[in-house]
Amino acid sequence: MFTAEDVKKLREMTGVGMLDCRNALNATEGNIEKAVEFLREKGMAAAAKKASRIAAEGVVQSYIHMGGKIGVLVEINCETDFVARSDNFIALTKDIAMQIAAANPKYVSISEIPEDIVAKEREIVKATVMNEASNKPAQIIEKMVDGKMNKFYKEVCLYEQEFVKDPSKTITQVMNEAIQSIGEKLTIRRFTRYEMGEGLEKRKENFAEEVAKYGQK
Repeated sequence: MFTAEDVKKLREMTGVGMLDCRNALNATEGNIEKAVEFLREKGMAAAAKKASRIAAEGVVQSYIHMGGKIGVLVEINCETDFVARSDNFIALTKDIAMQIAAANPKYVSISEIPEDIVAKEREIVKATVMNEASNKPAQIIEKMVDGKMNKFYKEVCLYEQEFVKDPSKTITQVMNEAIQSIGEKLTIRRFTRYEMGEGLEKRKENFAEEVAKYGQK
């Protein structure tokens, strides 16, 4: 078994996403050193060497979808202006902006989620699991809760989401591959997503009533 602190430590050591760190620790029975090797073998820890560098260049990329119904602004950073103007980097930023438009994440990474929201979600998930599998051992229940929480993270965190253009990869993997290819530290700093009419009360129309009204004229 391993703890949340182990996951955090592995993430700090490798620069790999939290969910991939959890999976690596699961695969290595909680052994951090073996988990690092596991990630390296999969080519996912290469970004760790660049994690301490300063990435203050980059672009704010925009993406408009569905004839202006959805819009995204995302800031993605790199180390040099030369890379910021390169075709590979611009293509990456466009893919990330499209991802945000399509998948509607709420946060860039797991670490951004407020602790009270995580605690509340875990409470809800645990209550659900207890109702479904109250006869299971405590360790099994905790693993089921962890599994459902991982699914929650994949839904709301950009770095943990499956890439819409290739669901076999997460956004973390896409970013790490780009880091290897481009050779600089790259980070998604922040984003804003707009959806037409979001948060507004929309008019509800009853088609049958409208037809009846016209029939009476």
